[in-house]
Amino acid sequence: MKEQLEEKNTEMGNVITRTEEFIQKNQNVLIGVAVALVLVALAIFGYHKWYKQPREQRASEELFAAEQYFLNGEYQKALEGDDTHRGLTSVIDNYGSTKAGNLAKYYAGIANLHLGNYGEASKWLGKYKGKDLFTNAIAIMAQADAQAEQGDLAAAAKKYVEAAKAGDNAVTAPAALFKAGLAYISLGENKKALDCLKQIRAKYPESTEAQTPDTDKLIAIAEAAL
Repeated sequence: MKEQLEEKNTEMGNVITRTEEFIQKNQNVLIGVAVALVLVALAIFGYHKWYKQPREQRASEELFAAEQYFLNGEYQKALEGDDTHRGLTSVIDNYGSTKAGNLAKYYAGIANLHLGNYGEASKWLGKYKGKDLFTNAIAIMAQADAQAEQGDLAAAAKKYVEAAKAGDNAVTAPAALFKAGLAYISLGENKKALDCLKQIRAKYPESTEAQTPDTDKLIAIAEAAL
């Protein structure tokens, strides 16, 4: 037992000695690595503190006027801006990587949809990165609306289903499923239509779409066509 302890102590001593020798031989390299790590940390801190945060603040301020035009239904002004304030497209061009720039893409997509600019609507809504379930689902559903307006009902129907899955709530999901059902009926894909419409009844019985007679009518139409 004593011999084993002595052997372990000897091994530990050798390890410590080798570690000390390694540190001494590579002292400059180790110091360099430590300094580099400190510089990287300072650079990241500086980027967030003196570049990213002020940029986010400026973007929010620039977006404010365009956002007010959008909320007032002045969609062209919201997109183009006025003599003193940027429009949504300018905010996107200058601050597209910021949170405000991302929100501007959502507003620009919806504004273009209202104006009948369906290609532009699809472009901006496709670039919007939604963080919450509601706006993300609405953005996807709006893309489907744009596709439907352009006559691509097959793509629109799939997009409506995607919107329902993206926002699994009693507001956006049944609305998206209703539109998907309507699109599938127009395409003659009545089984898919029934699946969407019956989900409204089963999963969202308290929703407006579940309680409207229009859903019953669409279900009857789809069933009769099978």
